[in-house]
Amino acid sequence: MIGSGRIGAKSRRILITGGNAGLGLALARKLARRHSLLLSGRKSQREVAGTLPPGAGYVVADQGDPEMSAQALVRGIGDFGWDSLDNAVLNAGVGFAAVDGVDSTDAIRQTLDVNLLAVMMQAQALFPLLKKSRGTLSLIGSVAHKGSATIPAYAASKAGLHGLARALRSEWSGQVSVQVLHPGPAKTGLHDKAGYDSGRMRAIFLAPDDVASMMASAIAARRSPVTLSWVRYLNGGAYTGRRL
Repeated sequence: MIGSGRIGAKSRRILITGGNAGLGLALARKLARRHSLLLSGRKSQREVAGTLPPGAGYVVADQGDPEMSAQALVRGIGDFGWDSLDNAVLNAGVGFAAVDGVDSTDAIRQTLDVNLLAVMMQAQALFPLLKKSRGTLSLIGSVAHKGSATIPAYAASKAGLHGLARALRSEWSGQVSVQVLHPGPAKTGLHDKAGYDSGRMRAIFLAPDDVASMMASAIAARRSPVTLSWVRYLNGGAYTGRRL
């Protein structure tokens, strides 16, 4: 376990899965000065050393094994010295570009395990910790949840998160706030890892820092669902709104 769980009086205890890269890391860097952070990812502590914000903790939790990832998070939170959570941002995800619009069986299984099943199991495991502080569970979806011919399994997994958030928001009403945020394309390594060539479209992808700013504001507001796209950005979404 890297880091210390001690926090100041006004700080929140925030867990961010997939916090060692992409949007998760951008959000962590934005929040690190004001809050105590515990980040997770499938990489080892040695691999992430030097890349995380100062003071942030880190726990290895591979979402490719949904049940074990949920157990690892709960165990890591306890080892970090926390007995409650103010925010859990379930951001970790994976995607694969489909060949001629058809995903392989392995790609479908891995995508649904990482993006949906692991999140469902983590949410249930983290509920008691969030309930203690009447905290907020934030599921990070995608604008692709409405459907995308190039990434059908990924789109389906994010549509599942949309439905899950709606169900939990009702089920946990008055105990834990639940929301789903749908970022648009950002200049992270996700598309390259997925094997998807975005071509000239990449020029209009949003910067990770700008998406992270909109994420932080949306998390503070606790609304759901929230789309974090160019429209929101052009309306000042990265610079206005509540501060987390």
